[in-house]
Amino acid sequence: MRKVTAICLTTLIIAILLIGVMELPEFGNADNPADNYVMKKYIEDGVKDTGALNIVTGIILDYRAFDTFAEATVLFTGAIVVLTVLKKEE
Repeated sequence: MRKVTAICLTTLIIAILLIGVMELPEFGNADNPADNYVMKKYIEDGVKDTGALNIVTGIILDYRAFDTFAEATVLFTGAIVVLTVLKKEE
């Protein structure tokens, strides 16, 4: 029963991911969301808004600081879980 459930869930997750990939915009198209006004604002106003001399640093640490913090939290939590699971009992 567990194998059947695992196969069904895996198939469902794969189907959802494939549907999501099919909805992505065509690669290299000038109208893609990556080429919209946000990129222009970051490049034109990034140094003035953030005070960082490096545009990438300004985007990561100022514009997207909360998102970066959340990603670091997820990575730290994952590392703690792996260490807890692999810990030898004494």
